[in-house]
Amino acid sequence: MKKPKIQITLIDKKGACRCRRGHRIGDSFDFDTERGLLCPMAMHSGFPYIDILRYGGNIPPSSDGKIKFCCPDPDVINVFELTLSN
Repeated sequence: MKKPKIQITLIDKKGACRCRRGHRIGDSFDFDTERGLLCPMAMHSGFPYIDILRYGGNIPPSSDGKIKFCCPDPDVINVFELTLSN
């Protein structure tokens, strides 16, 4: 089974503080080649979703049809979107 390519993109921010890692809305990371650039806390939150998608599972999308997860830092709350391609 060929694993899909997964792109992680910062699409929104809910908290009052700046991201401690310096991420900004629009930043995008290829999971296979750039995951080390992503904040470890955000990567820890997103990895279960990524793992499910890479091995053929499905995740119920958000109300807008996108697959999203949030950074666990309550002062920042970055919102990331996962997109897949083959």
